[in-house]
Amino acid sequence: MRFQAAVLRSYENPFTIEEVTLRTEPADGEILVEIAGCGMCRTDLAVRRSAGRSPLPAVLGHEGAGVVVRTGGGPDTAIGVGDHVVLSFDSCGHCRNCRGAAPAYCDSFASLNLFGGRKEDLPRLTDAAGGALAPRWFGQSSFAQYALVPARNAVRVDPALPLELLGPLGCGFLTGAGAVLNTFGAGPGDTLAVFGAGAVGLAAVMAATAAGTLTMAVDRHPRRLALAERLGAIPLPAEAAGLPERIRRLTDGGAQYALDTTASPPLINDALRALRPTGTLGLVARLPTTLPLEPGTLDRGRAVRHICEGDAVPGLLIPRLTGLWQAGHFPFDQLIRTYPLSDINRAERDCEEGRVVKPVLLPEGRSR
Repeated sequence: MRFQAAVLRSYENPFTIEEVTLRTEPADGEILVEIAGCGMCRTDLAVRRSAGRSPLPAVLGHEGAGVVVRTGGGPDTAIGVGDHVVLSFDSCGHCRNCRGAAPAYCDSFASLNLFGGRKEDLPRLTDAAGGALAPRWFGQSSFAQYALVPARNAVRVDPALPLELLGPLGCGFLTGAGAVLNTFGAGPGDTLAVFGAGAVGLAAVMAATAAGTLTMAVDRHPRRLALAERLGAIPLPAEAAGLPERIRRLTDGGAQYALDTTASPPLINDALRALRPTGTLGLVARLPTTLPLEPGTLDRGRAVRHICEGDAVPGLLIPRLTGLWQAGHFPFDQLIRTYPLSDINRAERDCEEGRVVKPVLLPEGRSR
């Protein structure tokens, strides 16, 4: 089967739109999905800085949504041809964490999602010259017209929903919202400070607003602060002097929860100082350097932990988020700008330069 895909051939060069060949049919427990839209996530772009750990050439993309066109059958395949699905991260399904409803902490998470699959995974995609592409990216490789994925990674959604926009619910929006709803369990009367008003941070703001949580958003971009305010947060410039003290004043002694999406050590220390006693800081971005903690930041029961994929079971959280959207309480579509797949390099530039919160790529040049 031949179709168009965006291929990244080197860590420095742009994506190229190429014809690729899928060399296998869906096996038991797999589905073939025609992609309607795929979000561009910072994790896709971080491949360029992976120091060779993520194999190239590869078809990236891991926020896909589309229509099932073929299934491999098997007892674990409850999804059928014609179903509309959102694709999320990969997991093995049988390790202790997967069996314990914590698939984001799967023993094989890194190999399945970040490093091209496990050693036993054979190449499935080849380029026009017959050269092998990396086996898969997050079980999807969905910067393409089609994706062959494990059925356990797919979540069936209502066909009435705007399918081409739903892909980011499988990772970026899932991560921010899940941190609030799952990890923190925030609700009315709680307080939250979100550091970084990008896609993950704004998803946290929307989820917190829907949960009735008093929320502050910290960022250095005025346009993103204005968007956070429109979504229900109190906007706070990151450069403002006395930021922790201001958050403590706004929350009558400190926020119960803080979420950092920036991986900035100074802001992480500000977030800890802004917490009340026994408060919790969640980190979702991978830290590129050692994190120095200033004296006193972990005093009085304050805690810090890493959060992967919003501690989510995608099959539970994605329907919850689409339900909130239908009720007008999780307007994620306001964060999205669509691009034809052929404009993937423009989408990457706009993302890196802060012109767009969440780019979504549409195969076959469909734009909205």
